Amino acid sequence: MRSTPHDAQPLPRLLGSHLSVAGGMHLAVHEAQRLGLTALQVFTKNQQQWAAPPLAETAVDQWRSSLAQVGWAGPGPCRLVSHASYLINLASPDDALWRKSIDLMTVEIERCDTLGIGLLVHHPGSHMGTGVNAGIDRIAAAYRELFKRTAGARVISCLEATVGSGNHLGGKFEELRDLRQAIIAATGKGERVAFCIDTCHIHAAGYDLSTEASARAALGQLAQVCGLEHVRCLHLNDSKAPAGSRRDLHEHIGRGTIGPAGFGPFLREPAFAGAPMIMETPKGPPELDKARTSLPPEKWPVAWDQINADALRAIAAGETPTLVQTAATPTKPAKPAKPTKPAKAAKAAKPAKAQPGKTMARRSGASTTAGKTPRTPA
Repeated sequence: MRSTPHDAQPLPRLLGSHLSVAGGMHLAVHEAQRLGLTALQVFTKNQQQWAAPPLAETAVDQWRSSLAQVGWAGPGPCRLVSHASYLINLASPDDALWRKSIDLMTVEIERCDTLGIGLLVHHPGSHMGTGVNAGIDRIAAAYRELFKRTAGARVISCLEATVGSGNHLGGKFEELRDLRQAIIAATGKGERVAFCIDTCHIHAAGYDLSTEASARAALGQLAQVCGLEHVRCLHLNDSKAPAGSRRDLHEHIGRGTIGPAGFGPFLREPAFAGAPMIMETPKGPPELDKARTSLPPEKWPVAWDQINADALRAIAAGETPTLVQTAATPTKPAKPAKPTKPAKAAKAAKPAKAQPGKTMARRSGASTTAGKTPRTPA
């Protein structure tokens, strides 16, 4: 029996955010702890570049040391997630791009294994017009090569649900199911393939999450088609775009077209108790980063991640979240209205000068002139 808002379970243990690795990956670990989070998602390389320099030993040591400092090292729940580069397209029919994608995905898996990151999320890819089945076959063939190259790696590849725009795979639960089954058939490694469900993505793909009832229905479809036990990671994001729009526009929790009610069923689902729930919501303006480099932590502005995390905790407890304006993005005070200038007094009409040979009747619109009799209207 599922929990109700009145007897809701506490928020699942693993709530995190995708955090910046600027200045060193290890800093993201400490930032997660400062924000009160218990999970973390990062890029292990520049996600906009194909080239990736090897991980420096000092960077690996700092990362591992930071994990130990916050109590995240050693056996325990899988709280660390990486997101693979958006450049990768394992479904591509173009051999050069396909091979390039396999090479980069190999690097992504190897880096996660070195860093002890157990989950690697990636978008399935675009079949570029060749069709869904051809795209799935292409990805399965890529994984046959990937799992050979990375044999023994303790990293689970999480196929992420997408909005399903254009030729992109993953917009339907059935596509995710068929893709995982094809990879297992090609590799025999079912334990290395799972799913990542993004609430914004599935909402925009057409699985309406705007009410608790519709969210429960979507969760039921997911359970029937994919199996909730295969969902190893969730991305909790609200959506700026409406359900079925196929537009990938993330919004702060409770402020978009999903709203607070749609997150409850996901937060309270027992099958997700051990899955990291990662926020990928907007972070704030550049001023926030400047403040963090120039001020001590106790004077930093309130971060959106804290506000969104508090909202999720409230929703999980069956409460209405307080949607407050973050100090990280202050609203500019309205400019005082300019004093209105007093209206100029109307100028007194100047008396018309009488012209020789003409009467003053012209002022009233008459056309009579001196020496002539005005015509009488018929």
